[in-house]
Amino acid sequence: MMNRVAVLGAVMLMPVLAAIAQDTTAVMRPTHRVIDVSVGTAAVLDTYLSPITYEGIDLGLHLDHYQATGFAPERWVRRLEAGIDYARVHNPARTGNIMHAVDITARWSLARRWHVKATQLAIGPMTDLAIGAVYNPAGSNNVVSAKARWSIGATASASWHTLLCHRPLTLHGALSLPMLGVWFAPDGYESYYEIYLGNRRHLAHMAWWGNRFDMNACLAADWQLGGTTLRLIYRNRYERSTARGLKSRCWSNTVGIGIGGDFVTLSPRRPLSRYARTVHATR
Repeated sequence: MMNRVAVLGAVMLMPVLAAIAQDTTAVMRPTHRVIDVSVGTAAVLDTYLSPITYEGIDLGLHLDHYQATGFAPERWVRRLEAGIDYARVHNPARTGNIMHAVDITARWSLARRWHVKATQLAIGPMTDLAIGAVYNPAGSNNVVSAKARWSIGATASASWHTLLCHRPLTLHGALSLPMLGVWFAPDGYESYYEIYLGNRRHLAHMAWWGNRFDMNACLAADWQLGGTTLRLIYRNRYERSTARGLKSRCWSNTVGIGIGGDFVTLSPRRPLSRYARTVHATR
């Protein structure tokens, strides 16, 4: 009888003991956050505004937010990238006609990671959202081409950890590849005034690699100096689409410098001593 009571009591206490154990082995998950500014070259083709490709400079401001997940933090990481890019491009003849392009993007990804000695590999799904516009002051009926798209796809990355002047250095490369989505484009060369009057057919287009191909890649070096991270980064962006007789293509190559670090948010209900270990997203 006493054995049965002991077993029943142990079964009833199991949820409590599990909760206590989970609280005791809480994981501290620092957020790796870096802000950088970049400059480089850009080329923009938008046949809604002009049949020729314009080339010039690209300026950007970007945020990288990287953290291990709350579930299985050793195996999964999540990442949020946001940025704004401005391109000032001119026609090949350099006759003074200048176009302006603004692109605002946000990309969220969830990746499964593996560690191979000093290397971390990760792959998983991602989704991104982008809005923007291209402005051509020399246009006649059409002077602005609005941009909006949403897509889902895959992301892959690799990180290698070493030392530089006895300080941790992480070399990181990432590739994001949208596969399916939807984007906005006018029905041929109709003006936005016609859209305003009610001609709203064929404005949304399903995206796949046959009519739209986007790719974002980056190479970064993060050098940790105490609690501060210095970043040197190269970015490549390529976008191409075709719909209703309109062609759009944009690509850029930029180099940037940034600053950031690892940031920790602690729960006021959990003492610091309850955090059993620390799991970083980058290593």
